[in-house]
Amino acid sequence: MSERARDGERASKQPRRPSGTGAAGFERVGYLGLGSNVGRRESHLRAAIAALRERGVDVEAVSSLYETEPVGEVLDQPDFLNAALRIRTELDPEDLLDLCKAIEMERGRVLGGRRHGPRPLDIDLLLLGDIQLQSGRLTLPHPQVTSRRFVLSPLLELDPDLALPDGGRLDAALERLAPGQRVRRVGALD
Repeated sequence: MSERARDGERASKQPRRPSGTGAAGFERVGYLGLGSNVGRRESHLRAAIAALRERGVDVEAVSSLYETEPVGEVLDQPDFLNAALRIRTELDPEDLLDLCKAIEMERGRVLGGRRHGPRPLDIDLLLLGDIQLQSGRLTLPHPQVTSRRFVLSPLLELDPDLALPDGGRLDAALERLAPGQRVRRVGALD
């Protein structure tokens, strides 16, 4: 066998890296949560999906649109429209977070606003492959993914068997939630 043939055989046994610019070198499936309660809420969510796609994030699936009551530190504000996305990306977690924050700002979100306050667009990185991460900027899985009905309902619509990297099932987390956190499906988004 020639040296060139041996090189070709060795190369064919190496894992193939998908094309793209992500530092990770391979694609991961992830889940994003979208929310808006200021301005043209549905338009903000649709624009976020388009912006993600324009920047190379493969949006594989989009949940229904849900109208939800505010939760967290600021309850006296308009209801939110929420949805979840299943994505595929080569971006590492911090780069994906940066992209989400840039899209939020393009849609009018002001940095440094009141935590859990009204906003035209919120994009939360909920899960990214089997990554478990805690940094100064980002925690994966998202720390409130198992405690928020407005997150769990659309996520489970996309994948009823979805689990955390540690194996914890999200359908079980939804069943454990106390009553409250009104979530109502109101239509399609994509």
